[in-house]
Amino acid sequence: MQYRLLGICAAAFGAFMPLAAAQSECDRASIEAFADDYVAAHETGSLSNLENIAENFTYLENNKTQEITSGIFTKALKIAHRHTIVDTVDCASFSELIVTQNAAGQPAPYVIGTQIRHNPEDLSVYLIDLTVSTTGSWLFNSTRTLEYVTKESWALIDEDKRDTREALRLAADAYLDMWHNKSAIDAVPWGTPCVRLEGSVYTGSGLPTDSCKVGIPTNNNQAPNSHRRYVTDVTYGSISVLCIFEHLANAPDSHEFRMENGKFRYIHTITLANSGFFSAELPEPKPEPAPPARYRVRGDSSARLG
Repeated sequence: MQYRLLGICAAAFGAFMPLAAAQSECDRASIEAFADDYVAAHETGSLSNLENIAENFTYLENNKTQEITSGIFTKALKIAHRHTIVDTVDCASFSELIVTQNAAGQPAPYVIGTQIRHNPEDLSVYLIDLTVSTTGSWLFNSTRTLEYVTKESWALIDEDKRDTREALRLAADAYLDMWHNKSAIDAVPWGTPCVRLEGSVYTGSGLPTDSCKVGIPTNNNQAPNSHRRYVTDVTYGSISVLCIFEHLANAPDSHEFRMENGKFRYIHTITLANSGFFSAELPEPKPEPAPPARYRVRGDSSARLG
């Protein structure tokens, strides 16, 4: 199999813009199947099972174009948690992966957010776009992140209660605009309860008063969050946004939002800004037995345990 790159970063950012939507929606099952193969590539450290790659394929890891064979796929990892959403309009998927060990059982802490984009005509993959965080990233602790994530419920939303693609996009943009636009705060659909998982720091404690407003920016004259790329799945009220946090030294960033009844319920962030100075303030988690791997694919309400 041959992988071609479009060029270095300047050219690659042009590939962030999704292709025009096809006249009919893309096949969810096919997009999910490739996402499964993508996860398997992480588990085996091998790309041999990735098929239907476009001739103009681009691989980006932490906003940098590189050879796919030189990135995170050189490691065989044990995926402790995975969830995937599918955008059948823009022919894309987003997967959140949490890793605490490699395939050999040795420590290998990662939290990964990945958007995969398909050509609408033949569903060939033209872009795999990863945000890969590890020790030293913003508030990073994959063990604690795993503990919090497994307590949440991202269940299928009843069809008559789903928010529109437009509502999800406006909500996500309003949130990400807060850093450079003071009025954006009032446009964010704050929910109660709402919990934000920022790196491994959780704003909630299981109370009906939990809020995602904790720690929102008070300096609204910062550089914007730019080069936003979206994957939207209304069936799960979820939108993924990969972007550049310019005010954090152009840090690669991933935000995923879950909306219920028009309000934010969960927010997950992955940011590669250095946060070593926070380490002394964060208590070390108590050692616990490794939990069983949890796989949840949007479109399949069941969990696969392994």
